[in-house]
Amino acid sequence: QVQWVESGGGLVQAGGSLRLSCTASGLKFQDYSLGWFRQAPGKEREGVSCISWTGGSTDYADSVKGRFTVSRDNAKNTMYLQMNSLKPEDTALYFCAAVGVQECPPLSDMGPFGYWGQGTQVTVSS
Repeated sequence: QVQWVESGGGLVQAGGSLRLSCTASGLKFQDYSLGWFRQAPGKEREGVSCISWTGGSTDYADSVKGRFTVSRDNAKNTMYLQMNSLKPEDTALYFCAAVGVQECPPLSDMGPFGYWGQGTQVTVSS
């Protein structure tokens, strides 16, 4: 059974930073590309970032490019999302998920992703 432990969310002022972590168990971590997704109240879930199985390639939503950085440590079964210059519109529940391919699918296509975490809340105040 795959389980995720997500952490790092919280309340921060606009312009601040947070670092999210997602640690997996029950998964051959290095065989999966990994994604971050978010869902704000009243809105659909959207793709934020994805990192390939080796970490060699990444993808970002236009809204977070230049502000967010995704990384992974396969030895620790952990993926990270460094979020800088946070904006109130970044407020959402952030989820991690895995897909059993070497390279990331388009962020607009969440269908291939499985093994969803429970989410960690990020709130950015203005």
